[in-house]
Amino acid sequence: MIFHVVTLFPEMLEAPLRESILGRAIKQGLIEVETHNLRHWAEGKHLSCDDAPYGGGDGMVLKPEPLCRAVTALKQRTPAARVLLMSPQGVPFDQHHAQRLATAEGLIFLCGRYAGFDERVRTTLVDEEFSIGDFVLTGGELPALVMIDAIARHLPGVLGSADSVTSDSFSDGLLEYPQYTRPPIFNGVAVPEVLLSGDHGRIDAWRREQQLLRTLQRRPDLLEKADLSGDDRRILEELRGVTDGS
Repeated sequence: MIFHVVTLFPEMLEAPLRESILGRAIKQGLIEVETHNLRHWAEGKHLSCDDAPYGGGDGMVLKPEPLCRAVTALKQRTPAARVLLMSPQGVPFDQHHAQRLATAEGLIFLCGRYAGFDERVRTTLVDEEFSIGDFVLTGGELPALVMIDAIARHLPGVLGSADSVTSDSFSDGLLEYPQYTRPPIFNGVAVPEVLLSGDHGRIDAWRREQQLLRTLQRRPDLLEKADLSGDDRRILEELRGVTDGS
């Protein structure tokens, strides 16, 4: 799969893409990530990509022409690539979007700057618009990196074990269960006995209960959309009784 990132500051992405899982995946040819300087498609002596907004106001707005040329050129290389706009106005990006986008032939990320994009970029060039949270950043480069990392995890071979993805938080709509490793006692806190028992049935049951408990305590909103079994619902009712003090 190929990720194209169109940005005024390609250097911002270089170091993260050299390190850890993404860096190894790129070296092994499992994914491609290309950064493209938007000024490559700008015109004029100063290669300007922005201009003052019509109607007045603070800041500068990214012009549509360079972005249109960028998308056209990259679509010639990856015709079926989806064009994604990084914007605080976009839909919240989540694990389900990551799973779905991992099936695309390629993705083109448009990273905003300054006061944002000319609206015609949004309405004529873009397939989907995403936000990574209800806050404003100085540009779309960090959201693009976050999304690339989340999406790449779902591609074959990127992680050492396919089970790593299925046990992640949000993979089944719930938060992940607590994890422990050596030593068996740290700062007076012992590893739960069930994890040392070797009884995989008990371990699986404990982990599921912990997922439900942690989600109930930290993100109860997720339970409304999670795919819960009858046993899950029974356990939740018991947990609600305990946490309510009844």
